[in-house]
Amino acid sequence: METFDPEFEQMRLEMLAMQYPDMVVVRGKVTFFAMDDEDRIAKTRWELEKDIFDELTDSGFKIHLINLLDDFIVYRARCKKSPRKRGVVSFENGVIGIEWLK
Repeated sequence: METFDPEFEQMRLEMLAMQYPDMVVVRGKVTFFAMDDEDRIAKTRWELEKDIFDELTDSGFKIHLINLLDDFIVYRARCKKSPRKRGVVSFENGVIGIEWLK
């Protein structure tokens, strides 16, 4: 079994924020869910302070964040780390973070 690195997720999110600084200045929240029977992302719900959803999509930020969240779920499954089925990513003023929900 792989050893879980508690700093891995935040480090990767911060790298994403540096790659897309114009996207993470807006206040946003992405709630995500994995399937009960599979450790893969199944659904996301986006809440944004401004109507920039098209910009998030066109820039590549949306797909990169979704792929990153899927990687986090798979990583947590490999490490037998819970919770891993749902969480919330929040960003605002260039700061991004993740909270895992039970």
